Amino acid sequence: MSTWLLSCNPKKFDLEGHRRAGNVLSSWTVVRYVNEVAAGDQFVLWVAGRNAGVVAYGHFTGAAEYGQPDLSYWAEDPGPRHYVPLVVDKWLDLRVPKQQLVDDPRMSDATILRQPFAGSPHRLTDDEWQAVREAIEVSEGTDPEWQLTPGDEIRRVDLHAKYGGSTQNGISPCGDSNNILIFTAPSSGHQHGYYDTWNEDGTFHYTGEGQTGDQKMTRGNKAILEHAQTGKRLRLFDGARGTVRYLGEWTLDQDQPYTEGEAPATGGGELRKVIRFHMVPVQTTITAPEVEIGTDYVAPDETVAPVPVTPSAPDPDLMGRNLSTHRRLQNLLAAEAQQRGYVALSPDVSDPDFDLAWRDTAGRLTVCEVKSLTPANEARQLRAGLGQVLDYQDQLRERAPQVSAVLWVEREPSEPRWVDLCQRVGVTLAWPGEEESVFG
Repeated sequence: MSTWLLSCNPKKFDLEGHRRAGNVLSSWTVVRYVNEVAAGDQFVLWVAGRNAGVVAYGHFTGAAEYGQPDLSYWAEDPGPRHYVPLVVDKWLDLRVPKQQLVDDPRMSDATILRQPFAGSPHRLTDDEWQAVREAIEVSEGTDPEWQLTPGDEIRRVDLHAKYGGSTQNGISPCGDSNNILIFTAPSSGHQHGYYDTWNEDGTFHYTGEGQTGDQKMTRGNKAILEHAQTGKRLRLFDGARGTVRYLGEWTLDQDQPYTEGEAPATGGGELRKVIRFHMVPVQTTITAPEVEIGTDYVAPDETVAPVPVTPSAPDPDLMGRNLSTHRRLQNLLAAEAQQRGYVALSPDVSDPDFDLAWRDTAGRLTVCEVKSLTPANEARQLRAGLGQVLDYQDQLRERAPQVSAVLWVEREPSEPRWVDLCQRVGVTLAWPGEEESVFG
């Protein structure tokens, strides 16, 4: 039995388009060794180009035959030629990158590296086949170089010293290892319009990089999108500075790797286009570890330049004049809680996106939504705030035995019915001067 490497030039044959259409790869054209390939021979499939590497492996099911290949995904008609029938045993989730094989001394004489433009197939020696198979095993399994398990904490400076990458960016591709380090931190990310969300099905939506203007599929964003093609593993961390917590290895949803939405720019600026990557855990056992709700309260900056509120804003309270008022109300309430001996909290990466929460000395939790009010937006803000705080309370009940809910607004509503309505659904509606109803 022989072992082979089949090569694909993506400029000549659209392999990705062939796969996206749901087609099963059942044969491959060959121009060499046509009388030697045989049923039972094993092969690996190599894609050339900027992100060259091994993408699949399988076996031949017969000898080479002569005929006209299907032209649907060819850039131009190659004419009649030999082709060998095959079965793909596995498409790799992570491509084995070319450089990984270049670095293996067993591959020094491999024709795919010395004569990359030679036609398929390339014959692989026993040592070369072993080198490729070992690289595939690493791609399909856990990386022996990676030493963190989900829940482990590490100083970010030590993380980069060990695996590479920038200590400043939220998306940090590593030059010294096959990893892309990704950092999520609601307490600091929200001020830049980064709204990362955990979903009920265990998936995670991560906002791409770019604090001003429309986000583009460049630099770190492009690195995430192409991680499978470059053989890089996505490593997610809770926190952006100091000590961060490892949340496991992730990949992109194959059917919908990302969507585009809108979010305010840094400091509550105008809405801009943002990229939200749809991430799923590589292994079902990898989920966000059970952690305490919230993290130490981080006071948002109240000095933001006013900008017009647009009807399409995701939350009008986080735009323009409302944003400054919102943050001032939130910071004053957090300070009041701390003065009374409570522990004020900002949302952590695994929490819903509440404005503020606090724990009393007995460990009981209160979650709070803050809303500014003007005569023009009062009803809309109260409706939105009530719905949000009930949603936060419901999500947190799975992790806390008792959760109280507070809707804290800028002033007393003009219609007293709002107080009764909130009370009927178990929410305390209060405003400056009514602190005792919240903490009493």
